[in-house]
Amino acid sequence: MTDQRPEIRFRPNKSPQRVRHGFPWAYDNEIVTDRRTKKIAAGTIVDLLDTDKNFVAQVAFHPNSKIMARVLERDRATVINIDWIAAKLTFARDHRDRIFDAPFYRLIHAEADGMPGLIIDRFGDVFAVQPNAAWIDGLMDELVAAIEQVFGTVSIIKNATGRARGLEGLSDESEILRGAITGPVPVVMNGATYMADVLGGQKTGLFFDQRPNHGFAAGLAKGGDVLDVFSHVGGFSLAALAAGASALAVDGSEPALALAAQGAEVSGFSDRFETRKGDAFEVMSALAAEGTMFDLVVCDPPAFAPAKPALQAGLRAYEKVARMGAALVKPGGYLVLCSCSHAADLTSFRKASLLGIGKGGRVGQIVHSGQAGPDHPVHPQLAETSYLKSLFLRLQ
Repeated sequence: MTDQRPEIRFRPNKSPQRVRHGFPWAYDNEIVTDRRTKKIAAGTIVDLLDTDKNFVAQVAFHPNSKIMARVLERDRATVINIDWIAAKLTFARDHRDRIFDAPFYRLIHAEADGMPGLIIDRFGDVFAVQPNAAWIDGLMDELVAAIEQVFGTVSIIKNATGRARGLEGLSDESEILRGAITGPVPVVMNGATYMADVLGGQKTGLFFDQRPNHGFAAGLAKGGDVLDVFSHVGGFSLAALAAGASALAVDGSEPALALAAQGAEVSGFSDRFETRKGDAFEVMSALAAEGTMFDLVVCDPPAFAPAKPALQAGLRAYEKVARMGAALVKPGGYLVLCSCSHAADLTSFRKASLLGIGKGGRVGQIVHSGQAGPDHPVHPQLAETSYLKSLFLRLQ
């Protein structure tokens, strides 16, 4: 089997030790890229060798990507097939099932779960699959069979909206691969029922990564008034409602707010829930002009700095969010600021946020820092997998 796989090798001046010690990628400037190498199709599984032709790892190859090799397997004899995928799924499931009492979670978190470029979110018997790398997109039949092998008869949707798919040269056509999905899927978390639009919503329909931060914020809300800005389907506001608070959810998407309202109704919280569609900055400005203030204000915007070229503009946007959000917090109340930007680390995000609060004339204390939940494990050598940051501040 090994002699059927193409081989690529490190350049003479590049060491394989980092990959041998667990780093999951090899870059284009580390790999010999002659005409033979360039002819290898994107997504092909190849053997990565050192300069002495010693085996280093089986990798997913892409001739046109800066990340030219993504590590899949460090045993040369292992065959990457349905059984290999099923073993990965089983290992990942066993971890999640120890933590959660219901089957709603991120099942596969790309490199951190040993399947680079692959995202799978589980909504009970519905699996939303994002194959964001060419190697797994080419093994969709095997992936579907492995999911059925591990989980039985389920519904599976291929979500092809991921930005990385374009970088990999993949199509953006989503499709239902198994079963039937007729509408939003109800998901119970933090005492509330969320409605996940796995067919047409953002990402896979729900942001599981914020679950522990939703819960912590709900504990601060108690019976107070909550403003949930960039609310999506009501992540923070529904959890706060479950804790006895009243909430106003603000988002630019009417469909997202409709799902939030539906979740509040199903949960029995409609009498304490309002929504307002509009630009977040404009709505916050209008609320400030009205003199409206809240016990808890949450700002969970989209990634303002998804990549390094956008970092400085993104940090200025986070500063603005913090300044405007702080103006709406009652004295003694709480401000929650979040960032899912890969390019902005915790230190730079915190600095921008505190600058904004200061420019808004407020002072406070950080009472908690949050990150993604344990169904979003972090690859120990890949900072990009630790992307979510949440700051919880009490303001004077």
